Amino acid sequence: MKPIIEYSDFEKLDIRIGKVIAASEPDWSKKLLQLTVDFGEEIGEKNILSGIKEWYSPDDFVGNTYMFVINLAERKMGESVSQGMMIMADGADKPVPFALKPEVAVGTVVR
Repeated sequence: MKPIIEYSDFEKLDIRIGKVIAASEPDWSKKLLQLTVDFGEEIGEKNILSGIKEWYSPDDFVGNTYMFVINLAERKMGESVSQGMMIMADGADKPVPFALKPEVAVGTVVR
């Protein structure tokens, strides 16, 4: 278990619902998928890179909604920049994304 944090630490995270509107396998990476995610009018679209290419293809994500941390500092990954992180469970043999069914409106805050 990680160290206990105060609620004020959790409040610093901006977790939002986003819909993957495009996904691709960058030709410069063997590990990453690149997701274009719509977070609604207030935030717009963000580019999210994730090291899940070993287990998933772009088609697994397009059109689905997920939870993302959107206020992480941008991180250069290969030839691109990631503007957030998809929240996933650490499954026994692969990471497991939380697709939301039924869908929740893009941009919705997760508390």
